[in-house]
Amino acid sequence: MAKKRIVETTINAQNAEFLCEPRQTLLEVLRDVLDLTGTKEGCTNGNCGACTVLLNGRPVDSCLVLAVEAAGAAIETIEGVAPAEGLDPIQNAFLEEAALQCGICTPGFIVSAKALLAENPSPTEDEIRFYLAGNLCRCTGYDKIVRAVQAAAESRQEVKA
Repeated sequence: MAKKRIVETTINAQNAEFLCEPRQTLLEVLRDVLDLTGTKEGCTNGNCGACTVLLNGRPVDSCLVLAVEAAGAAIETIEGVAPAEGLDPIQNAFLEEAALQCGICTPGFIVSAKALLAENPSPTEDEIRFYLAGNLCRCTGYDKIVRAVQAAAESRQEVKA
């Protein structure tokens, strides 16, 4: 058995320290060690995007990242998306546009959409579809999800104006 490692990182703007085996994925540690179960396990091979988190601001499939690789990094999970006073505009838009059903893919889409809107506050429909191509949904279809991201972008622009 491999020796466990201590990993110090930041998760959802909070300093965090955890013990893990070198073979454990970030997804396993988030869910099983840190009890952050909002990040979902889908395929475990990087094809579905259900486990998407932000690693230093960039979306990654946490099932493909070893937890030891997160040392010193800033990680944001779905639990860190909402501000203290309520839901993020992306989360509100997903609710209002009925862009969710079973909920397995939803956290990954929301986290990915947050990264997209941070990078491009006014994306076109094609840009949204391209950016979210690594996230799969088997329930809702993508039109509602795209509309939700467009609505969130508009909402964020109104807040800034």
